[in-house]
Amino acid sequence: MASISELHQQLISKERSAVEITQEALKRISQLEPKLKSFICVTAEKAIEQARQVDAQIAAGEKIGQLAGIPIAVKDNMCTRGIPTTCGSKILENFIPPYESTVTQKLLDSGAVILGKTNLDEFAMGSSTENSAYQVTANPWDVERVPGGSSGGSAAAVASQESVVALGSDTGGSIRQPASFCGVVGMKPTYGLVSRYGLVAFASSLDQIGPFGRTVEDAAILLQAIAGYDPKDSTSLNVSIPNYTRNLRPNLRPKGQIRIGLIKETFGEGLDSVVNQAFTKAVEQLQELGAEIQVISCPRFRYGLPTYYIIAPSEASANLARYDGVKYGFRAPKSENLLEMYAQTRAEGFGTEVKRRIMIGTYALSAGYYDAYYLKAQKVRTLIKEDFDKAFAQVDILACPTAPTTAFKAGEKTDDPLSMYLSDLMTIPVNLAGLPALSLPCGFDEKGLPIGMQLIGNVLKEALLFEVAHVYEQSNDWYKLLPRL
Repeated sequence: MASISELHQQLISKERSAVEITQEALKRISQLEPKLKSFICVTAEKAIEQARQVDAQIAAGEKIGQLAGIPIAVKDNMCTRGIPTTCGSKILENFIPPYESTVTQKLLDSGAVILGKTNLDEFAMGSSTENSAYQVTANPWDVERVPGGSSGGSAAAVASQESVVALGSDTGGSIRQPASFCGVVGMKPTYGLVSRYGLVAFASSLDQIGPFGRTVEDAAILLQAIAGYDPKDSTSLNVSIPNYTRNLRPNLRPKGQIRIGLIKETFGEGLDSVVNQAFTKAVEQLQELGAEIQVISCPRFRYGLPTYYIIAPSEASANLARYDGVKYGFRAPKSENLLEMYAQTRAEGFGTEVKRRIMIGTYALSAGYYDAYYLKAQKVRTLIKEDFDKAFAQVDILACPTAPTTAFKAGEKTDDPLSMYLSDLMTIPVNLAGLPALSLPCGFDEKGLPIGMQLIGNVLKEALLFEVAHVYEQSNDWYKLLPRL
């Protein structure tokens, strides 16, 4: 499937219609879904109707935006009016939101064609998309392996060309890690840049919606459409949004103008040697393109994982308390009183990983343990942010591998949650600091599995990340390679 820019040109030149493009995407979904299971819900009729509206605009001579008529997939933890929003959980299996999330409303306003809702780890808690109550999504590069998580469905849909672009959410790496595993571009924006209104909350101080694309330009165009201030979200940043595609040029700025720091603490034990080799080659290529490279220390980077697994479960335990079987969602059918109904509803409605995190969070917030765990974790979070601030006083961008390994086999880590948590080792500190970060392909291992490089920027430096990532992307052919399905 072509890029957003190519499809836009085809539409305005009337070479193809939006309905034809949408039908092509829906046909591919029907062919691949039995194998991939990227989507929980496909909204074919609504998609065709949205495409017809775009064709009518073109026929009437109206000017259309870049996303008009472009097929898009949306992670199933963003509310869509009249369309089920399950969060991959049994407890929300019959929930149909009465309102639209801000990001999906922006997509609809732009004329984008929403194909459906993609699979995810239940309530976005996981690193493999194996925690969904409905199905396990496969990695398009090897269907026996996971696509990463929690936004594995969105990443797989873009990698397999079921969709041109997709939306995911990132709480500790849930866009960037699956982007790495699936060989696509994934961006976690600055906290507050994209509205969280209508995003079902996991950990409110960490969650952020972002784009997936096969190219840096596609991801930049999608972020452009969804970014911006929203009075419905109290954490939304009231800042002007730059044109993210303006500086997507073929060459880097003059030599030495872009300084890239390699995070020393991300190398060593736990990092797969093949991933290390691919990343090292990518850094050498960036240097040849004109970037100045230096090694930077972020001493508290290694404390990101334990800090996250206190803060995120604590916030989750509070956010998920609303699922009680009373107001909406699943309710246990046999219970004799209110307390029993609460307990049975949660026992039957939540999966193992969600229960584990609720228990961890409730314990960390309980009387006598709040100071020892949650308060201390918040103090370490501040120190992690200070390390990043010191690093950005010396360099413009930080770089490291996105994930310590390539995609692992389905079922390989399901019985070892700690091993699974290590998949987000490189990505979690970015969320704790509220910074933007982007993952893009930088090679393949001996099994033909994609490897991702993570570029981290200072607050609101998304445009710079896109600029550098685009130059690197265009200097090699990684983004042109597609899985054989």
